[in-house]
Amino acid sequence: MIHLTFALLLLYYYSHISLRLAQRGLHDQVLSITPKTQEQVDVLKNVSTQYETALWQPASPQFIKEETQVHLFVPANSSETVKDLLQTHAITHEVLLANANELIEMQTRNDSGDPRSSTTFYERYHSLEDVYDWINRTQQDNPSTVKTILIGSSSEKRPLYVLKLSLNNRPDKKAMWIDCGIHAREWIAPAFCLWFVQYSLGFYRQNQDITHILDNMDVYVLPVMNPDGYQYTWTTNRMWRKNRSVSKSSGCIGVDLNRNFDANWCTEGASNEPCSEIYCGEFPESEPESQAVADFLRSHKDSVQFYLSIHSYSQMLLFPYSCTLEEVENHRVLFEMAEEAAQKIRRYYKNTYKYGAGAKTIYLAPGGSDDWAYKLGIKYSFTFELQDRGRYGFLLPPSHISRACNEALIAVKTIALRVVEKTQAPTNPPPTF
Repeated sequence: MIHLTFALLLLYYYSHISLRLAQRGLHDQVLSITPKTQEQVDVLKNVSTQYETALWQPASPQFIKEETQVHLFVPANSSETVKDLLQTHAITHEVLLANANELIEMQTRNDSGDPRSSTTFYERYHSLEDVYDWINRTQQDNPSTVKTILIGSSSEKRPLYVLKLSLNNRPDKKAMWIDCGIHAREWIAPAFCLWFVQYSLGFYRQNQDITHILDNMDVYVLPVMNPDGYQYTWTTNRMWRKNRSVSKSSGCIGVDLNRNFDANWCTEGASNEPCSEIYCGEFPESEPESQAVADFLRSHKDSVQFYLSIHSYSQMLLFPYSCTLEEVENHRVLFEMAEEAAQKIRRYYKNTYKYGAGAKTIYLAPGGSDDWAYKLGIKYSFTFELQDRGRYGFLLPPSHISRACNEALIAVKTIALRVVEKTQAPTNPPPTF
C-alpha cells in the first residue's frame, strides 16, 4: 500500500511538473547545432554531458568537431539553461523537433485490434512483450518454415530469440543473419526485422528476388538484440542506447553492445568509462547479449555468408572496417554491392543513402559486430543505418515505417542476390513469375 501511495504521489508530481513546463511553453526538444570554433565545440561537449540532455548525433561528445552538425535532445526542464548557454557563447541553433513528447506518444500509441487481422500491424512500433508474442505467433502460424531458437539471455535474463526461416529443404544451404535493435532507442530497427520476416513469408513464390534468395539461403533473424534496453526505452527513458548491465566499478548502467565485440576492442572510438554512451565493457563479449550472438555465429560460420546489423539513423550502407582506417581485402566488392543498393533506393524511392567503409564514412568505432563477423570469416558483412537524416531522428513517426523498411528491403535483396551469385552456383536458375 505504501509503494502504491508513493507511486501515485510520484505520478502526480511529474504530471504537475510537466503541466507547469507546458504552460510555460517548454517541451522536450531536439536542437541542431553546428559549432564554428573550438571554443564552441568545448561548450557543446560540456552541455551534452550535463543537464540531462541526450546526444543523438554523434554518438559521443568526443566526436563533436567544428563545422559538423550536432543533434541534441534537450528535456523541457533543461531547455532554458541550455539555450541561454548557447546564446552566451554565440552558438546558433535550429529547433528540429519543437515538441518531442508528442512524437514519443505517437510512437507508443497502439490502436490495433487483433494484430493477425490488421494490415497496419507492421506500420507501428511494438513493445517487447508484443514482439515476443509476435515471435511465438509467427512460429505457430508457419510450423514448417519458421523455427524459434533461444540463443541466450540478456543481462536481466530476458530471452534472446532468433527466428530461422527455411523455405525449402535443399541440402548444404548457405545462410544470412540479420540482427536489429542492438541500440535500444533505434526503434525502426526491430520494426524492420518484423517487416522483413512477414515480407519473406508472404512473398516467397510471388516475388522473384526474395524467392531466389530464400531458395538459396536460410535466414536467421534476431528481432531485438538488446531486450533490456528496448524495454527501458518503453517504460522509463526513450533515449536510452546501451544495454542495462550494472558496472562493478561505478554506479553507471550499461555497455554499448556495438563496442563490445572483439574487433580492435576499446581502441580509439570507444571508451573505457562506464558512464560513456560508447562504453566498451570490461572485456570483449563481457555482455551476455554480444556473447550469445558471437557464440551462435561461431557455431554457424561455415553456413552464414552474409551478416547484417540494422541501426538508425542517418541513411547509410556501411561495411568493414569501422575499427581501423585500413581497407578489407574485398573492399571493392563490398563497395560495389553497397553502391548498387544505394542506387536502387534512389531509383525507386528518390532517397539518398551514403555508403562506404564505416571508419571512413562516419568515424572510428572499434568493437562493432560487423567488423567482428568479417574477421570471423563472414566476408559479406554490413551495417545499415535506416531513416532518416535527423528531421525526426530516433523518433521517426509510425507513418514513415513502411517507406523506411521498403528502402532497407530493396538494399537487403540487392546485396543478398549478389552474395548468392558469388558464394554458390544455384541448382536452379532464378524463377520467373
